[in-house]
Amino acid sequence: MKAALMYGPNDVRVEEIPSPEYDSEGLLLKVEVVGLCGSDIRNLTTDSRKGDYPHIYGHEVVGTVAEIGDKETRFNVGDRLYVYPAVPCLKCEYCRAGNSHSCENLRLYDQTQGGFAQYMAVPSWGVNGPNIYRIPDEVPFETAVLSEPLSSVYACQDNVNVRLGQTVVIVGAGPIGTLHATLAKIRGADQVIMVEINDQRLEESLNFGVDHTINSTKVDPIEEVKRLTHGQGADIVISANPSTQAQTQAVYMVRSNGTLVFLGGVPRGKLTDIDTNYLHYHSIWTYGHYGSNTIQVKKAFDMIVSGRIEAKKFVSKIMPLDNLFDAILSMKSGKANKVLIKPWM
Repeated sequence: MKAALMYGPNDVRVEEIPSPEYDSEGLLLKVEVVGLCGSDIRNLTTDSRKGDYPHIYGHEVVGTVAEIGDKETRFNVGDRLYVYPAVPCLKCEYCRAGNSHSCENLRLYDQTQGGFAQYMAVPSWGVNGPNIYRIPDEVPFETAVLSEPLSSVYACQDNVNVRLGQTVVIVGAGPIGTLHATLAKIRGADQVIMVEINDQRLEESLNFGVDHTINSTKVDPIEEVKRLTHGQGADIVISANPSTQAQTQAVYMVRSNGTLVFLGGVPRGKLTDIDTNYLHYHSIWTYGHYGSNTIQVKKAFDMIVSGRIEAKKFVSKIMPLDNLFDAILSMKSGKANKVLIKPWM
């Protein structure tokens, strides 16, 4: 099969390798579409595995069952599947408390082999887990693949309770930021403000429910947020970007007793300067968000396949696996928002 192997930071080579093996209760998935995520970009352009190469990343995966093990009974050849990338044990303390995203025994497909390949093995622990869903025949793979990025966005807003009448600031107008804008409006937010350094992305964000845009390289984003909120600041500020500087600024955009969310991961080893006195004296709730529990995974999937969120609006380009590194550069530069990869294109 064809696969994109990472040999080191910025060293991604598309090669022919054997198809992965799977156990008797597992299956072989023909990868139809895989989304390129900001975390993929960070992993593929830094020494993410500390020399443990080559490796295949890719976690936003949808595909068709190509083969099944001789003891597999849940799925059949030809089934169209959305495979969420994390599989919790459902037995540990975190899982039993409803926090399966923090599972002590969490397994991730791309720790072994991810979806930037023509085939991906789904072992028995994945097949028998809670996070695989059949895609309705009428729903294109290019739509269903947005279920994974939406799951984290849905879980975040579910957990901090974005609700009717609030002002929400989103820092970062990438795929996650624009999904946040759309969902915040669906949940009833009165005003959505987008902060970003790229004018093209700011302009595009207006198509996703954003009411006001702020280019933080041209104006003071803190003062502008205060101006738009009558000096108060936002009810909720979601920092959805990999910038420590942006995270530092986000603190001062929150109103007293508001909520500050750190969602985007920053490069390994980087630390953010946080004014804890400001958090303390303004009674600001601070929340680090990662992942989704099993119910939130399903809710996000339902929103995508039902069309409640129009997935195709978020897709800038569809590119072949051979052009994976070009896709990375396109997203990093801001010339593209969300890029999908088709391994068979």
